[in-house]
Amino acid sequence: MINNLRDSRWARWLVLALVSFTMLCMYYLTDAMAPLEERLQANLGWSGTDYGFFTSGYGWFNVFLLMLVFSGMILDKMGTRFTGILAISIMIAGALLKYWGISGHVEGQFSIHMGSWELLAPHAKSAVVSGLGFAIFGVGCEMFGIAANKAVVRWFRGKEMALAIGLNTSTGRIGTALAMFTPIPLVKAAGNLSAPVIVALFFLCLGLLVFIVFTMFDRRLDAEDAAAGTDNSDNFKFSDIVSIAKNRAFWYITVLCVLFYSAVFPFIKFAVKLISQKFDIPDSLAGWIPALLPASALLLTPFFGSLYDKRGKGATIMLIGSCLLVVVHLLFSIPSLDKLYMAIGLVMVLGIAFSLVPSAMWPSVAKIIPEKQLGTAYAMTFWVQNWGLMGVPLLIGYVRDKYCIIGTVDKVVDGATSTVSLYNYTIPMLIFACFGILAIVFALLLKHEDKRKSYGLEKPNIAKV
Repeated sequence: MINNLRDSRWARWLVLALVSFTMLCMYYLTDAMAPLEERLQANLGWSGTDYGFFTSGYGWFNVFLLMLVFSGMILDKMGTRFTGILAISIMIAGALLKYWGISGHVEGQFSIHMGSWELLAPHAKSAVVSGLGFAIFGVGCEMFGIAANKAVVRWFRGKEMALAIGLNTSTGRIGTALAMFTPIPLVKAAGNLSAPVIVALFFLCLGLLVFIVFTMFDRRLDAEDAAAGTDNSDNFKFSDIVSIAKNRAFWYITVLCVLFYSAVFPFIKFAVKLISQKFDIPDSLAGWIPALLPASALLLTPFFGSLYDKRGKGATIMLIGSCLLVVVHLLFSIPSLDKLYMAIGLVMVLGIAFSLVPSAMWPSVAKIIPEKQLGTAYAMTFWVQNWGLMGVPLLIGYVRDKYCIIGTVDKVVDGATSTVSLYNYTIPMLIFACFGILAIVFALLLKHEDKRKSYGLEKPNIAKV
């Protein structure tokens, strides 16, 4: 029986498609520079530390200015429609600045001193400007991520919630996959490094138009809920933060989130160069191998989400994913395992882990936290996650330059010869493996807390009629 638009199967799945398309667009720009690390170094004079600094920019404002927490407040106060449009607009502004930094118009070095204190070590100005644009983009990206999650929960609660969140996440993975192998052909065709950013800007603008269509459906659902006497008003209170912060299960799942994603997303940022050097293949081909990770996640995340919907076992799914994460990074750290089929196999297994954990994690937050506080809860989780997304690339970039250089080689990049550092990636991969081991610990703690408090993380999501 259809009581409102939410109960219409075609309507809720169309809404999911509209929201997910913008996820695809934003994830493409998030990782579009990952295959271009050597070109950034050759054409803009960046060091490995500059690249790590630029990559860490994603989390600067979200972490230090608490923009993610404010995003959650805005979401719970103003709703998904306002927050989503605001987020996409911020992403477009950040992408424009990122384009300016990478386009070759910014030259020289930049540092910050306060007396004898060096607050910011010298970095290429282009890396600083690009990082600033990435930081602005990151605010909008994370804001849209929590808005999209809340929108999906609203339209699918009591129905195929984990499957819907899994499909939404998977669509974003298409953007990540495209970002692994399309930037190099785009740069070669256009003759400049900024070509992938221009393409991403076009799709972000298209995503804005698509999201506006979503707001029409969501506004109609509001009207139907109001007519039925259902209270869906978003009334944020500062006491919500205190209430969420007192929830032990929330912190277990949040720490698990930051540990897991710190071992995946930063790995993707460095994976093309790692695979190119360790397995001795051109970077144009190496980009296709990390693309298998989001590609496999695209297929498997909805499958595991549907499994969670029908059979439950959410905490167990997260535990299995964390274990796979450790195995993959430990095997990647072994220098003698340098056959190409090993790289392909390990990335595929990492894709399974990448499917397992998110498919259960985000629906589980919705079981632990009341819907009216869900935007703030997601924002707090994403805020902690951004510490990892900001700090780990900095750490890996520093460790590579400090401890992992094993030589240099002259390499022709875009027709010009430049000196490229060669790295041993054992230490970075062991760092990623340690994050996975800690994720296992918190998955076990979450499983125990669920058993103690009966949140229902091990129970199916689809309500029995």
